[in-house]
Amino acid sequence: MKTGRRLRIAALSPCLHDLSTGHALETTYHLHLVSDATGETINSVTRACLVQFEGVEPVEHSWTLIRTPGQMEKVLAGIEAEPGLVLFTLVNDQLRGMLQDGCRRLQLACIPVLEPVIGALGSFFGLKSRGLPGRQHELDAEYFERIDAMSFALAHDDGQSSWAYDQADVILVGVSRTSKTPLSIYLRYLGHKAANVPVVKGIAPPADLFTVDQRKIVGLTIDPNRLVEIRRARARTMGARSRQYAELMEIYEELEQAENLHRRLSCPVVDVSELSIEETAHRVLRVVEERKTAA
Repeated sequence: MKTGRRLRIAALSPCLHDLSTGHALETTYHLHLVSDATGETINSVTRACLVQFEGVEPVEHSWTLIRTPGQMEKVLAGIEAEPGLVLFTLVNDQLRGMLQDGCRRLQLACIPVLEPVIGALGSFFGLKSRGLPGRQHELDAEYFERIDAMSFALAHDDGQSSWAYDQADVILVGVSRTSKTPLSIYLRYLGHKAANVPVVKGIAPPADLFTVDQRKIVGLTIDPNRLVEIRRARARTMGARSRQYAELMEIYEELEQAENLHRRLSCPVVDVSELSIEETAHRVLRVVEERKTAA
């Protein structure tokens, strides 16, 4: 089944130029992502690689849940109609063979994204892979733990349900726009229950924050000038009443209040100014684990 959204249709190629004008010509890059599951893995790998090529935004064709020869024939027809690079995560030998033979006929590169890793693991373990599609999405205990973690993150976002902080694996404390909510959601994706507490000027933090296991609390901070940029962008969508929200002096005061709270909690603090959500999440988990191990 072909799913997903098409990105910007054209990308500028620095290699192609109109000889009469010297200007770069516009060309289209098609990228076909073929998966026997939801496509989450291949999409993540592709995104991680594409960021290394500034200015290139291919037309992305996402073919997911491809599990029968009939479905693969439709994939090959789509690839033939809009030729481009093909990346795939298929574990079934028959489907892999169909795709590779078809791409060979069309003279298109066809890259098995997982093959080097699966091959290396097979050699290391001395085992052959089972060749079953979608194994990472089985409805096992870990799957339901992740769903539970998602529900927990939503129920404990922005200081809600403080009475259940003892059930959290991580509690994030920081001012507005320090990525508390997306960080909580990403931690949920990793299988950890995360709550987050906003530091708001003039408002006392929940009393439960001081009675919970302090080792699971992590403070978040950010460079004031960076926060000004983020909040001003946000303020433009909130209207004139939000002007104070993005004032530098106001931000300094909020960050000072957060610093004081972090000090009272004796919690480690992670500066998110130049970190991605993924990097922040792993730093948070590391410091929580280090505190629990040291205790």
